[in-house]
Amino acid sequence: MLNNYLPIIILGGIAIVLAILLMSLSRLLGPFRPNTNKLNPYESGMDPVGEARDRYSISFYLVAMEFIVFDLEVVFIYPWAVRYLDYGLGTLVAMIIFIVTLFIGLLYTVKVGTLDWDAKQGMFN
Repeated sequence: MLNNYLPIIILGGIAIVLAILLMSLSRLLGPFRPNTNKLNPYESGMDPVGEARDRYSISFYLVAMEFIVFDLEVVFIYPWAVRYLDYGLGTLVAMIIFIVTLFIGLLYTVKVGTLDWDAKQGMFN
């Protein structure tokens, strides 16, 4: 049983040893001259604005969750679409129910105003 995972364990061990070795060599051989500019936080080439622990609107997280849900939808639909002819009518009905359920969820979030960032009155704003 464990023999099946032995190559993965060996590969993981080699990756860890190689990462530690390369970081140690970089630290030993490379220049290390810290100063205040190098130790400042860095955000995509821009100076950081505000605190890192600022609060975000709940709409931001709801949109992110919807994005993940629709990404997962693609993960389920694409393999089904590739093998659609092999599975038959039962999987078609299941997929239609799945898509309709997601569509109802999307309609609900649109109705609540999750996607409308300018709305002043909404359930989650």
